[in-house]
Amino acid sequence: MGAGFSVLGESRESSGNNGINFGYSKKAKTVLDDLPENCISTIIKYLNPPEICKLALLNRAFHGASLADFVWESKLPSNYNFLLEKLLLQSQTYVPKKHIYSKLCQPNRFDGGTKEAWLEKSSGKLCLSISSKALRITGIDDRRYWNYIPTQESRFETVAYLQQIWWVEVIGELELVLGEGSYSLYFRLQLGKGSTRFGRRVCNVDQVHGWDIKPARFNLSTSNGHKASLECYLNNYGKWVHYHVGDFQVENPNMIIKINFSMLQIDCTHTKGGLSLDSVFIYPTQISNKLLKS
Repeated sequence: MGAGFSVLGESRESSGNNGINFGYSKKAKTVLDDLPENCISTIIKYLNPPEICKLALLNRAFHGASLADFVWESKLPSNYNFLLEKLLLQSQTYVPKKHIYSKLCQPNRFDGGTKEAWLEKSSGKLCLSISSKALRITGIDDRRYWNYIPTQESRFETVAYLQQIWWVEVIGELELVLGEGSYSLYFRLQLGKGSTRFGRRVCNVDQVHGWDIKPARFNLSTSNGHKASLECYLNNYGKWVHYHVGDFQVENPNMIIKINFSMLQIDCTHTKGGLSLDSVFIYPTQISNKLLKS
């Protein structure tokens, strides 16, 4: 009797139907671990990559689901095979898509280390940086005019510094499969020479001159017909400024796009000097403001 009463008592607790056991128990409840991994993968596919990585820490089921190739292939840009060959020098042999995404999100240098490309982690959009050493700069080989100086304020650990010159001409080009979307191009410049003194950042502006007399002109053109230009005076002393030259569209995700860009101040009535030239950035337009603040 005692044993039977005990069992009946458990049945009442688990059934809640006047002591009649219909075969249900607390242990029969469905939990997340019971879902098939493929089902979980289909759900988390709609999250952004940081959210997927956080969920992968919950348990084994979510960790396994987060490794599915179709989850990460949906996050990769359409031109990722081209990027693999261009940036990572990898062939078409099988590599897990999560590994590919992770590698492409890291800064990857190419063209002799003078250019850098990476995917923005949340969106999977392609970002590019082109160092001053990848640009054609008039007078760069004459140390009376230009010098490359080391600095921790650049992604490339060096910037081109202009002491003084009559004719400023900086020209660059890039040929790449960018992927479909809208892109913005920026020149990163500073009036003055930055350095560190007693652990504090300082900027020497003694050599800055000539930029308030005539404006500098920036130009942008692409092989698919987009053009943009910017004309402005350089007057922000002692801080890095991103000058927005313009935007362009890429309609064909697999087309190789050639981008030409320049900075000119060729009025020879006066000299110009004291300019630090870091690099040129190409960012996806919709997230460019976020990236410039980071």
